[in-house]
Amino acid sequence: MKTFRKLTALGIGLLAVQAACAAQEPARAKAAPSSAAAAAPRTIAPYFTPATPQPKAPDADGFLQRWMLLEPIAKPNRTNTVFTGTYVQSALNTEYFPDQFTILPHNGQKVTVASQELAWHALDSTAFDVKLFRFAYGLNKPTYGVLFWAVTVVNSPREMKNVRLAAGSNSASMWWLNGEDVADLFDDRRMVMDDVVSRRLTLKKGRNVLRGAVINGPGLSDFCVRFVDEDGNPVKDLTLSLP
Repeated sequence: MKTFRKLTALGIGLLAVQAACAAQEPARAKAAPSSAAAAAPRTIAPYFTPATPQPKAPDADGFLQRWMLLEPIAKPNRTNTVFTGTYVQSALNTEYFPDQFTILPHNGQKVTVASQELAWHALDSTAFDVKLFRFAYGLNKPTYGVLFWAVTVVNSPREMKNVRLAAGSNSASMWWLNGEDVADLFDDRRMVMDDVVSRRLTLKKGRNVLRGAVINGPGLSDFCVRFVDEDGNPVKDLTLSLP
């Protein structure tokens, strides 16, 4: 009787093992596509689309979505707490490549930074905010401890006085309109729309060059920018074009 019980218990145990193995097969089969997805080529879609030659209007809320973006410059920082006003102004006013503050780049143009060749990309953001982390990740570039440069041309149908630049960024950033520093975002911060609003500015009739630099350590990187009027309403009768 004891022998029979042992054999029965052994048989039940073997059945349990077989059932467990069978149950694992579907899970293994489901895991295979995930591995394939991880090995798939990276892409900046769906966050960006190639910019076209036609001028582009701001979105319904006035955010500027067409930019020339430079592949990230390595600027190692293990924490974002270092982004004090003094540090950010020093880091973003340092010249990393020739004509940094005057260049009107074209798509595919390259610059050399510390012996590394970086390319400019003419892109339209599909969201109101420009997702720099996704830009870098999709191009297989460094995503942490980096500095991004962005340039766009804002076309105004007339002279517009008393407008303000409203910007948000993750993490710190600086913004120049027609060569003049107009908005600075310091310290460790998340991207919040209209986080910092400039003093009153004048958009010239015709072309205005807007340039920005965003620096980040660990974490995501993005920014959003728009112009607002005296009442805080978005200025939407503008167009954006490539430099």
